[in-house]
Amino acid sequence: MVRPVEQENDQQDTLDPAAEKVRRKLVRFMGINLAILFAAVMAVVLAFVYKSVQPTQTTEETLLLPGDATHAAIALPQGARIVSQALDGMRVSLQLRLADGTEELHVYDLRSGQLQARATLGQ
Repeated sequence: MVRPVEQENDQQDTLDPAAEKVRRKLVRFMGINLAILFAAVMAVVLAFVYKSVQPTQTTEETLLLPGDATHAAIALPQGARIVSQALDGMRVSLQLRLADGTEELHVYDLRSGQLQARATLGQ
């Protein structure tokens, strides 16, 4: 006797219990991995958006002196020569050779032009 076609398809579609268990594990594994991959891609996209929206750290205050001046006057000791200098934000350090031959390090605030620190070098 010939079996109907529907019965053949039903028998082919059903898997043995061990294969069905493996298939379920594989589907669950794929779902978890896709969720992790989606979360990682979203984190990267959000990082790009965050970086592009954030303003730069440089503000006008760090670029310009008070009153939109382009220079500041710093009073140096009489007969002093600048040996070297270094700039850090709104502070400048000057290594000076004084008239008597000693060297000092002076740190000035560029906003006010006032001496903040002084150190004698050598001795």
